[in-house]
Formats: sequence, structure tokens, C-alpha cells
Amino acid sequence: MVSTGAVIGVVGVALGMVLMPGPNMVHLVSRSVAQGRRAGLIALAGVAAGFAVYLLAAVAGLAAVFAVVPALYTAVKFAGAAYLLWLAWQAVRSGAAVVPGGFAARAEGAGRVEGARRLFSGGLVTNLLNPKIAVLYVSVLPQFVDPERGGAAAQSLVLGLVQIAVAVSVNALIVVSAGSVAGFLGRRPGWARVWRYLTGTMLAAVAVRVAADRSGGVAVAG
Repeated sequence: MVSTGAVIGVVGVALGMVLMPGPNMVHLVSRSVAQGRRAGLIALAGVAAGFAVYLLAAVAGLAAVFAVVPALYTAVKFAGAAYLLWLAWQAVRSGAAVVPGGFAARAEGAGRVEGARRLFSGGLVTNLLNPKIAVLYVSVLPQFVDPERGGAAAQSLVLGLVQIAVAVSVNALIVVSAGSVAGFLGRRPGWARVWRYLTGTMLAAVAVRVAADRSGGVAVAG
């Protein structure tokens, strides 16, 4: 099976990616602050499902399509950027202020609170529309596969699961920490408004970075 060195290498790559602010991190933090830790963890489950989809596709050899069909990669990249811009617009226009208990409410009445299904699908779509995750499995993980240690598919699966474990663990810590901000903002409506616009700005900035990237590498974080 995989070597200890390969596992350590993948852990290092996974940590480097998850600690770099990207679409997943911004989305999870925004959901956690807006609706509390539970909402952030449900969104994280969607992100984890997205990782699993890409991993299975890579093991099956399907994700290599991004390497041989650049137009498809470009299409997914711009779709991801558009989705992030939509999330940014939703964050700004919602007028939602965070209140204690992990719920969002408008100053003039009840606001939009995403249900579990929508939270999960939001995390899933955010991750699936980040094509750099597919590139990670296609171009980075294979570097840690040793043909002398058995089947490449089995090794890729194990290494991919290591990457997912690291990404989910770190993001869970981020979600739990971000969720505690909800109470602070709930007692300070002015700060909640600032947070809303900051979230929209961050999402828009990541969208621009995703759309403008031409490296085809793994610069955009998970």
C-alpha cells in the first residue's frame, strides 16, 4: 500500500490548500456566522461529498478529462466564478443580521434561513464548481503513487481519503470557531451589517481570482 512518506506528503499538500482562503472556506465561514455551527457543519458535509465525487472520478480516470479537454476546465471555472458571484450578491442583498441562537433575521422581520438540504447542496456545489480540486487529484496525488506498492487506483483512493480527512478536520475547526462569532454579531447589529458586506466582498474577490486564473494548477484553495 502507500508509504508513510506519501501520506505525509499528501497531508502537507492538503494542509497547504485548506489553510489558503478559497471558495470552500469563505462559504463555510459565511454559513456558520449567519446560521450557527450546525449550519456550517451541514454545509461542510456537502463540501466533503464534493471531495468524494472528485476522488471517485479521479480513481475511475474520469477527472483526467480536465487535462485533455481545456475547454471543459474553462467552462467549469467560469461556472464556479458565476456561482460565487451569486453567493456574494445574496450575502449583500439579504439584509440578514445574525441573532443569538444561530438564526438570521431581517431588521424588519423574519429573514431567509437555509434548510439542511439547501445548506448541504450549497457546500456540494461550491466544491464541485472549484475545478482545482479535480486538478489536485489528477496532477498532484499521482506524484505520491508508487507502482511498486500495488495498484495505482487503490493507492489513489487511500491518499485521496487522507486529503479529505485533513480538509474536513481543519474546516470543521474553522466552522466551530466561526460559529461562535454569531453571538457577538447578534448583540451588535452594526457589526453584523459590516460582516455581511465583508462576506460579499470576499466571495466576489475569490470569484474574480477563480475566473482570472490561467495556471491550470492548484493555486485556488479548497
